[in-house]
Amino acid sequence: MRRLALSLPTALLLATACGTSSGPAPAEPPLADAGPAPGTKVQDTPITRARIGSKAEEADFHVTKGNVSLDGKYEKVLLVLDLESPCFPFDKWKDEPPPPGHNWPASCDAFDRNFETALFDPSKPDAPGLELVRAITPFGGPLHVEEDVTDIWNGLDGPRELRVRITTYSDGAGKVSGSNGSWFVTARIERTYGPAPREVLAVTPLVYESVKAAAPSRSIPFDVPEGSSETKVRYRVTGHGGQIEQGAECRQPADEFCKREHTIGFDGGAKTALTPWRNDCRTLCTVKHYKGNGLDLDYCAENPCGAQASVRASRANWCPGSVTPPTEHLLEGSTKGRHTFDFSIAKIAPEGSWSVSATAFSYR
Repeated sequence: MRRLALSLPTALLLATACGTSSGPAPAEPPLADAGPAPGTKVQDTPITRARIGSKAEEADFHVTKGNVSLDGKYEKVLLVLDLESPCFPFDKWKDEPPPPGHNWPASCDAFDRNFETALFDPSKPDAPGLELVRAITPFGGPLHVEEDVTDIWNGLDGPRELRVRITTYSDGAGKVSGSNGSWFVTARIERTYGPAPREVLAVTPLVYESVKAAAPSRSIPFDVPEGSSETKVRYRVTGHGGQIEQGAECRQPADEFCKREHTIGFDGGAKTALTPWRNDCRTLCTVKHYKGNGLDLDYCAENPCGAQASVRASRANWCPGSVTPPTEHLLEGSTKGRHTFDFSIAKIAPEGSWSVSATAFSYR
């Protein structure tokens, strides 16, 4: 707070002049903190080149964590992720060649893996995570991701734990992947101060889990606050795993190659049907050639360790080396009070699964 400095004689004069009043002079009100000027940009890096490993006994198995604080209103907030693979560029093999009898450097995970980033509220340990962005790693390559999270930062307050999860595994024999596979990730939050694009009244994570054949449906309650004019649910899904017989719905014998119908609705009412599917994976294989360090091969620039046919194959709403965008579903009327978000996934294979997250947003 700014205060006017007074000389001692002036202070005494003022004290004498005020001595005949009936009480002390009113206190000077504190000056409001205007905060950073609109357009001011700041950034935080809660996770800096953190290793995510593939051995269950190690602390970095599958997950790395950082802390963020959601405080203030912003014109724009961007989540920036940079993923590094020990597999590529192939020039790295000079410093870490494959062990004798192995095909891959030990630290190289040559496969495509789930790559998920979410917020968790430490004050609500039983609440589901709030997924910020879903991607699939390239086959053993780097990836740069930018995701607009403005509404989430403007709709929440307080500390959160940021978790990045990659389901990486090792091949002890080093034949199809490295014997100690790993990835490195950096997460950065870029904030621009200024008027919020919309007034966000609530951001509510509804589900963040793997859905399997035994329980393919959910009806999840949530509350719409008073004053809401629009409420929508952001739904992210990708299909994975499961050895099944091929058929009309399945291009190859695994759920990730199957077209499954999802039905979405609210409050037990009318449902919307969708079939999450990506048929653009072929665009993620720009063929390049490399020779050196014992290698002489054609490879996909976007997926350097993947077989070209596998990279290009259409899949259950994902492609290796890309982000899976969500679908958005509007709650008609957006009346205040308790509602349910309902979804169901048809014909999941007994060993298959669908990674599902859903988040409700309410706006004034």
